Amino acid sequence: MGISARDIIPLSHARANFSELAEEVKAGAEKIITKNGESYIALIDASRLDYYHQLERERIHLLLIDEASKGLDDVVTGKAKDARGAIEALKRKRAA
Repeated sequence: MGISARDIIPLSHARANFSELAEEVKAGAEKIITKNGESYIALIDASRLDYYHQLERERIHLLLIDEASKGLDDVVTGKAKDARGAIEALKRKRAA
């Protein structure tokens, strides 16, 4: 769902019509509240905010999996050593 010009509301209008705006948001609209002509805050449904947070967590997990995969590829190609092997090499070096 995109934001249209009618979804951009000055703060003074939002204060005066908050209940009406809340009902529109609950029905699926998203509102951008402006202050001094600049974007200030967004008004969205709480369940949609939860969904956005869930998407962000999933994106972070995918990025971590991608980084781990790249690290494993580096170990396989010899660009990096695995942690166990590096620790064992340090222990052998210290013992010698």
